[in-house]
Amino acid sequence: MSQTATPEDTRRGFAGDSYGAALPFGLHHLNRAMNALGTLWILGLMVLINLDVFGRNLLNHPVRGVTEMVSISIVGIVFLQLADTLHAGRFTRADILLDRLKKNSPALADAVQAGFHLVGLALMVVILLASWAPLVESVRIQEYVGAVGDFQLSVWPIRLITLIGLSTTALCFLLLAWIDMGRLRSRLRAGRSV
Repeated sequence: MSQTATPEDTRRGFAGDSYGAALPFGLHHLNRAMNALGTLWILGLMVLINLDVFGRNLLNHPVRGVTEMVSISIVGIVFLQLADTLHAGRFTRADILLDRLKKNSPALADAVQAGFHLVGLALMVVILLASWAPLVESVRIQEYVGAVGDFQLSVWPIRLITLIGLSTTALCFLLLAWIDMGRLRSRLRAGRSV
């Protein structure tokens, strides 16, 4: 039995995949904005690294703290772009089974995909809960990277960005699971009415 998706189904993500669909509460706009911010951050790091290389080689005067800024920025960038990566369907996963299920049993594929998203939600919540105490401790002890008297960079803003990225990714997992289950209900209803 094949089903034809209406344009409304496609916009809502019910055409066979929940990735790329508009998310409730406009979360997809927030995901894209965070991704864009991460991309701008990467560009800023590229400029900073090049200034450091030129300063080191041409002026014999490197830019202080580049190593520390790059090492700590990578974490912030990853978590800023995590939710949009999920929403766009670019998370790493093995699609061999899911692609076969989509062809042979779309309802089962929706159930498996909803399960994948619920497991992802659980994982994000566990990491989020485990990340809260280090943020509080980082603020309390004024944790920094670098060397006293040379260059110091506070760590707590990166820890906060990590929590924000985890929260939006967890919410994205939840909403994608909701879309998958809605699509599953629609398929089951259509199967009973035929």
